[in-house]
Amino acid sequence: MATPLRERAPEDRQATGPVAELRAIREQAAAGPSDKATESQHAKGKLTARERIELLLDAGSFKEVEQLRRHRATGFG
Repeated sequence: MATPLRERAPEDRQATGPVAELRAIREQAAAGPSDKATESQHAKGKLTARERIELLLDAGSFKEVEQLRRHRATGFG
C-alpha cells in the first residue's frame, strides 16, 4: 500500500522550482563552511562556530533558528 503524500518525508517528494532551490540552500547551510574555510580556521588554532557550539552545549540541546539568515555588512577590513 502506498504511503499518503502527507506522511512521506519532504525529501521523498519530487521538488521543482523555488522549492528545489530552497532545499538546496538548506542543504548547503547545514553542510557548514567549505573544507578550505574549515582548514583555515584550524590552521589558526580556531574551531568553526558549529564546533564551538558542540563543545559548549549538551548533544541534541541546540536548535539552530534562522539557518538561512545572511548578514549584509560590507565594511570589513
